[in-house]
Amino acid sequence: KRTKLQVSKGIGNDEYDSHGRLIIAEYSHFYFIGAYVMNSGRGLVNLERRGKWEELFLEKIKELDEKKPIIYGGDLNVAHNEIDLTNPKQNRNKTAGFTDQERAWFSRLLEAGFKDTYRELHGDKQEYSFWSYMGNARSKNIGWRLDYYVVSNRIFGKVSLLECEEHPHYSS
Repeated sequence: KRTKLQVSKGIGNDEYDSHGRLIIAEYSHFYFIGAYVMNSGRGLVNLERRGKWEELFLEKIKELDEKKPIIYGGDLNVAHNEIDLTNPKQNRNKTAGFTDQERAWFSRLLEAGFKDTYRELHGDKQEYSFWSYMGNARSKNIGWRLDYYVVSNRIFGKVSLLECEEHPHYSS
């Protein structure tokens, strides 16, 4: 158990912070960032707005990473690689979460000194964290990996386990 030093919400931009999509908890030796990244929407109507958020967020996470390592997790609303969704050819540049822009933004994050822990630990293993409610997608395992844990390169060696739970159970 670790005691939080400080908790803040958002990236410091009123236009984006009012939606409550980001929380940053500072601990003595690291920052934990929890996020629900905006979806680019049907017809990609929010893609440009999301791009501005991604730029601001990248600046913020790099700034924090200079002080302490980062553990960043949540619904990032991107399938980074073709292996991260069932039907990449059908969805590329047509469906939110699998546009070249969204994938490039995630690549920029990794290039800035971070690791996708699941992909690093599991290589080409194909597992998903999201299935549409339509068309029995879950039972057919037609899914997407949209949820991630990303860590600073310098602490990746401390990550020992990360898995997608095949059949999560929720209680009410």
